[in-house]
Amino acid sequence: MSICNLSSSLGSINSFRLVSFHHSAIPRITKHSLFSLFPKVVSSMSYHKELAAAKKAASLAARLCQKVQKVLLQSDVQSKSDKSPVTVADYGSQAVVSFILQRELPSKSFSLVAEEDSGDLRKDSARETLARITELVNDTLTSDGTCSISQVSEEDVLTAIDSGKSEGGSNGRHWVLDPIDGTKGFLRGDQYATALALLDEGKVVLGVLACPNLPLASIGGQDQHSSHNQIGCLFSAKIGEGTYMQPLDGSAPIKVHVSAIENPEEASFFESFEAAHSMHDLSSSIAKKLGVKAPPVRIDSQAKYGALSRGDGAIYLRFPHKGYREKIWDHAAGSIVVTEAGGEVSDAAGNPLDFAKGRYLDLETGIIVTNKKLMPSLLKAVQECLDEKPSSL
Repeated sequence: MSICNLSSSLGSINSFRLVSFHHSAIPRITKHSLFSLFPKVVSSMSYHKELAAAKKAASLAARLCQKVQKVLLQSDVQSKSDKSPVTVADYGSQAVVSFILQRELPSKSFSLVAEEDSGDLRKDSARETLARITELVNDTLTSDGTCSISQVSEEDVLTAIDSGKSEGGSNGRHWVLDPIDGTKGFLRGDQYATALALLDEGKVVLGVLACPNLPLASIGGQDQHSSHNQIGCLFSAKIGEGTYMQPLDGSAPIKVHVSAIENPEEASFFESFEAAHSMHDLSSSIAKKLGVKAPPVRIDSQAKYGALSRGDGAIYLRFPHKGYREKIWDHAAGSIVVTEAGGEVSDAAGNPLDFAKGRYLDLETGIIVTNKKLMPSLLKAVQECLDEKPSSL
């Protein structure tokens, strides 16, 4: 199946259940009372078209990223003012997603909350980089052969990137994008993800994770680069309808579910590859208190959420260093991928993540992810360890 046909294969469907009443129970029907009989319900069916567009956008963005990673040139890497590496793939991915969403879902109120902006690319020193990005975006948009998108200019690309400046919030719909989550993993040739979610009135209603380097087979306790595994996964979740995984080549999706492990001693856990992103010593203390015997599986990006959603591991722990503010694009897509697969995502105090407050998550200390059976004991271990190490947070 071509990527551009993903959206056309799914339509927007509204379904209603017919309810029968005994004649004596039927009140006099008025226009007002008719609507009161059927309260407003946000049906997951109403997001079919949006999910199809999100899958297409993330898949095409991943295709661009794969191309860049294969021929990673020194000129493809810049350094932002915050010293984190940024690649032409980062910018190109964001532009592609913006173009696809606006094309597939025309709207006067398009809103995208995303990581990058075009500030550095508008400098004279970035002319060559911008030309490279524009070339990649055009090649990607036309690569499927069925998308009738005309050539875009450098200014079009800059405008598309800057469409991600929305602040989000609790009103209306907002797309949330991390064009390359796990930039350092991308540069090392390891795990990364294009993470795209949709907020509706402050709630995450769908999410897509395109993970080009993640094997289709489980990585739990295994080498995530096993040559025996086909790589490239696309996870998708829509509120009320579960989580699905499929190869990035567009093959049929299968429904996935989190691990059913109940005994913490049998659980394995994921954490960030980079020690700068999460306090490994705290995670180790929590695992020890739980009695976890398996060593941690350390991988970059929201690929951890995807792997956990299909049961590769049972726990994901993230405890950033003091002063770090979590961004919504680092967790929006991953969180719904896990929760729709039967898992739970909360802060260290057990509160659900609140994506309605803008570009940042205001949460208690850290983020913990597991199945519903393990969550009580995990929360208890987390609180005990935090009480023992208050000065480190």
